[in-house]
Amino acid sequence: MNSFLALFALPARQLIGMAVAIAAVIALAVGAYIWFDTPDYRALYTNLADRDGGAVVQALNTMNVPYKYSDGGGAILVPSNLVYDTRLKLASQGLPRGGTAGFELMEQEKFGTTQFQEQVNYQRGLEGELARTIQSISSVQGARVHLAIPKASVFLRDQQKPSASVLLNLYPGKKLDRSQVSGIVHLVASSVPELVGSNVSIVDQNGNLLNTQSSVDGLDPAQLAYVQELEQSYTRRVVAILEPIMGPENVRAQVTADIDFSQTEQTAESYHPNVTPANSAIRSVQTSEETSSTNNGSNSGPIGVPGAASNQPTPPATAATPQAGATAATATSSNGGSNSSRKDNTTNYEVDKTVQLKRMPVGALKRLSVAILVNNRKIVDDKGATSFEAIPKEQLDQITALAREAVGFSQDRGDTLNVVNAPFTQAPVEAAANEPGILQNPDLIAKGLGYGKWVLFWLVLLYLVFGVLRPFMRSLLEQVAQQQQLTESQLVPITEGVPTQVRASYANQIESAKQIAASDPRIVANVVKGWVSANE
Repeated sequence: MNSFLALFALPARQLIGMAVAIAAVIALAVGAYIWFDTPDYRALYTNLADRDGGAVVQALNTMNVPYKYSDGGGAILVPSNLVYDTRLKLASQGLPRGGTAGFELMEQEKFGTTQFQEQVNYQRGLEGELARTIQSISSVQGARVHLAIPKASVFLRDQQKPSASVLLNLYPGKKLDRSQVSGIVHLVASSVPELVGSNVSIVDQNGNLLNTQSSVDGLDPAQLAYVQELEQSYTRRVVAILEPIMGPENVRAQVTADIDFSQTEQTAESYHPNVTPANSAIRSVQTSEETSSTNNGSNSGPIGVPGAASNQPTPPATAATPQAGATAATATSSNGGSNSSRKDNTTNYEVDKTVQLKRMPVGALKRLSVAILVNNRKIVDDKGATSFEAIPKEQLDQITALAREAVGFSQDRGDTLNVVNAPFTQAPVEAAANEPGILQNPDLIAKGLGYGKWVLFWLVLLYLVFGVLRPFMRSLLEQVAQQQQLTESQLVPITEGVPTQVRASYANQIESAKQIAASDPRIVANVVKGWVSANE
């Protein structure tokens, strides 16, 4: 404490320097604290439209969330610890709207709006709503929809179908599969009256037409995808059954499948020989029966077969004409009053017929071509040396047999399978794979930077206190101590050559001065200050 109080006895120049040093240390500490305590701003939204940007800023002011703009005003920045919370709150308010106006345009109708303006606003609102709906797909970053709706006409020859075009901005590395593109086509076609899917065109940001119906060798994209999936399935089967034997990355397989996508129908109708009536099926039976009544002569009438023969007299019976006699006898018998009857029975049997209708399945496998390449087997000797040698023929035959069973090899179908043993070329080993790790996690990086800032702040503060201020104060205290020692050394020689009584009184004065300095050091400091200023 005495040394600290003695600092005030230093010259004004040194006191000013000490004050400036202390003030600089305090200013640096406060500045570092303010800088480290400033929140880290991150982008809330980027590339917003003017309408959406104004709505977002107004909502941030309402929620009392601090924000600022990036260089150029291309993004709105908020504190990093409030990014996700703010996005969720803005999403609950329907912000941002994506820069496209929806059916809210119909809410801004003014008095005196013409029918043409209403139609234009309706079309713009429909386009905006479709764009927002398409943007909800995970792979789509932005979308623009253009509708060409012709004016309705009462004449059939003047009627035109509407059409639509969609521009998609996909996220980097993302793409839409065939089913997603078809879904967008049906979505747009179902939202516009009388719009058919063939009149909808979808283009990505690179100008590629996504809903093209192009084909290769008469195959549509669905059939090509089926062929590729089938080939990959066979390839996985081969690799899965051979890798346990050869080891991972020692088997390569390629399968080519010949698929028949033709649609074939066959109809065959065959008849078999007739079988016995007992084993045949009766189709229909027809029975006819005829009976005539008896004539007693009193009420005779014309009988017999109607015609000229019955009206002519019966010729006399002779031996030369026995058939005529028979006929006369029949007629006489008929005229004599005898009854006559006739029965007819007709049975129709079913014809034995076979009709066959065959529809060949679409996508039938016609032929398989399998190529398998296996690496030389690895051999490690007793000393740990590694070498490779060709696979024996017996093991190669086993591999061929396993591959045949895995793909369902058929000789009748014309399948081919070739297994070749050859050494693989060893690729250079890369240092490390570029896989995202913990250090590439944005959230962990942000937290680490926040903690690192405070650690750096305390390190800087400790350095300023113990590395700058403390050595400076120590040097000043050493200077004060040296001045005190110099003063005492200058006072001691004065007692030499002085009588004993005077020396005793002088020693008493020195002791008194020490007591005064111990009780009130400011007096000593003022005395020393006066000596220094007077150059004594």
